[in-house]
Amino acid sequence: MKIELERVAPMEIERRSFEIIESELPHPVDAALAPIIKRVIHTTADFEYADSLCFSPGVLEAALSAIRDGAVIVTDTTMAMAGINKKALARHSGEVRCFIGDEDVAAAAAAAGSTRAVASMDKAAGIDRPLIFAIGNAPTALVRVYELIREGRLAPRLVIGVPVGFVNVVQSKELIMTADVPYIVARGRKGGSNVAAAICNALLYMLGR
Repeated sequence: MKIELERVAPMEIERRSFEIIESELPHPVDAALAPIIKRVIHTTADFEYADSLCFSPGVLEAALSAIRDGAVIVTDTTMAMAGINKKALARHSGEVRCFIGDEDVAAAAAAAGSTRAVASMDKAAGIDRPLIFAIGNAPTALVRVYELIREGRLAPRLVIGVPVGFVNVVQSKELIMTADVPYIVARGRKGGSNVAAAICNALLYMLGR
């Protein structure tokens, strides 16, 4: 069997990919939110995100404002941190932080009998700057963000809740959607660190590359 490959110049691959995504979307999506939805589909090749991504009212304006104000993006994995375009973020004096591997976080988790993901969210709550949380792996991190909001210890400008898995994943996402904060959530079991990074990058690219 002969396999025919489409000849596409390296610089054209992304543009061509987005053309394919646009042509295969299962239904029209909100034009303002389309860059986020399409970038997640581009990252995952999964068109179900056209329906599962949920956005709180006014979230786009809140997210872009936070980035312009030099937000710190806090992730729950080094993989998500690695995937975020730091050069684009630095143009707005922002940075990405992940505390999951910090020694003090490990010690706090051991002392409390909790997870490092939980302890890393506690550490992040001490940052005195605009905060965006991008949670792509640990539902325990997302639940802890919710608890900190309820306790009045945290007021994030945006929560990206896209952990992947089976145990408490769906519940953690539904929970964060009841908090009084701007959110972007992938309902259901799907998500991941790559999805969290893709959403962050889509927001950054809206402000220019």
